[in-house]
Amino acid sequence: MPVLPKSLFTLGASLQTARMMRRLRETHSAVPAQRKAFSSLAYKCATTAYGRKFGVEQGKPYETFRRRVPLSTYEQLVPYIDRMKHGEADVLWPGRCSFFADTSGTTTGKPKSVPITGEMLAHFNRAGRHSVLYYTARAGRADVFRGRHLFIGASTALQPIPDVAPFVAFSGDLSGITFLNLPASAERHLFEPGAEIAQLADWTKKLDAIVRRTPSLDISLVAGLPNWLLTLAEALRAGTPEGRAAGFTLRSLWPNLECIVHGGAPLAPVQEALRALGGDGVAFHEVYPACEGFIAAQDATPGEGLRLLADSGLFFEFLPMAEFEPTRLASLGPKAVPLEDVATGVDYALVLTTPAGLCRYVLGDVVRFISTTPPRLVYVGRTKLQLNAFGERVMEKEVTDSLVRMCREQGWTLTNFHVAPLFTASLTGQTRGRHEWWIELQPGSVRTPIGASIAVDLDAQLCTRNPDYAARRKAGTLELPFVRLVMPGVFEHWMRHNEKWGGQNKVPRCRSDRAVADGLTKVARFTED
Repeated sequence: MPVLPKSLFTLGASLQTARMMRRLRETHSAVPAQRKAFSSLAYKCATTAYGRKFGVEQGKPYETFRRRVPLSTYEQLVPYIDRMKHGEADVLWPGRCSFFADTSGTTTGKPKSVPITGEMLAHFNRAGRHSVLYYTARAGRADVFRGRHLFIGASTALQPIPDVAPFVAFSGDLSGITFLNLPASAERHLFEPGAEIAQLADWTKKLDAIVRRTPSLDISLVAGLPNWLLTLAEALRAGTPEGRAAGFTLRSLWPNLECIVHGGAPLAPVQEALRALGGDGVAFHEVYPACEGFIAAQDATPGEGLRLLADSGLFFEFLPMAEFEPTRLASLGPKAVPLEDVATGVDYALVLTTPAGLCRYVLGDVVRFISTTPPRLVYVGRTKLQLNAFGERVMEKEVTDSLVRMCREQGWTLTNFHVAPLFTASLTGQTRGRHEWWIELQPGSVRTPIGASIAVDLDAQLCTRNPDYAARRKAGTLELPFVRLVMPGVFEHWMRHNEKWGGQNKVPRCRSDRAVADGLTKVARFTED
């Protein structure tokens, strides 16, 4: 395709914004779009080895599909994905697949390798474009397309997959695969920090290169994980003449900066710090992406949740967490419900069927609907990353909201945190213990934080938010939390030590084991010596 001049490109964005404003007013369009997505995906799935194994037939109703096809996890699909990597056709999706996206491995510590087909790339391009148009539609203008868009992410370089000859396949971060398939006009007029810098795998070198390149550019949008956006802002403040001036903000560096797009992790822990460094007049826009698919994007105020991207080519199902049992997933397929049957206020495990061939795939995310018409949801946490060592069933959102509220009340700025179980001996053999909080605050607080008082406040917050936690506290199986206030830099040391510094990596907010906590113990001792 020819590259459009910038003026025509921005004019096209204005027309698309007007169309999106009309579409978003159609509050009843999501369910028909989902029915269409199901028919299209089931038609393709029926021709694959996986579809034939589980009786997927073209033209059969959804109820038949729900009854026959089990819910699946990544581990169950690995043998099929390995066959695809070796060039076998028609395994999970018609044809062969040459690209596989590597995840960060936040949940299990082991990255996943997800197939990215041509149809899946079309989904990401469409959903990514729509997610930005959701912002321009609610802003009522498309001026953000007049400048350049700076994306802070992992390396876009792809690596050949070894030992699959004679087939040739590549793996890498999703951003690298999608970058290779960017429309030429978007690559020329929007994409930053440029192809050469985007390929750098060393996060420190990439950050330094961005600091050197971008101050002179007309940046109108910045996107990335919240913590890395904050790291970028701090690097620009320390590494540029403009940054060292009094009152520095990203808006003072880039006068036309209009929007900060964030996703992949909760914004709340760093929101106040990032808002201060962003500057007055810079809007925040939340998106909900994953390597397995683009889920939702903000179309209204933050308190109203994110609007499900129902017409982007994915088929969504929702398994009530009251029914969720990891060891029984194969029998829980009939318990999952389509979009038309969801209710507000219920926690659901998110299930996807995608044009990469992931069929009834349990993503591992837990969501809760704020409204159903239109469908808007919030991310609650991960099915595997929750606090449940004592039967308390505390989700990531409850942990995060409790800590963030306390920090705002006290005027503290949060840098990072993690929560894990801390077990104590019991003469009766009953599992007893408490939650151990690792909290890193920015220095300079007016009111001195004290771990013991923080523990009391967090305990009260969680008792209010989670009845299971309150019941365990009352019964005595769960004791008052223990809070560790760590020195600045502990979490950075942990991430560097585990080769998770930069890119799409993030610290798990909570776990029911001590995999992260024990690592933090070693790092904290190292930094204190």
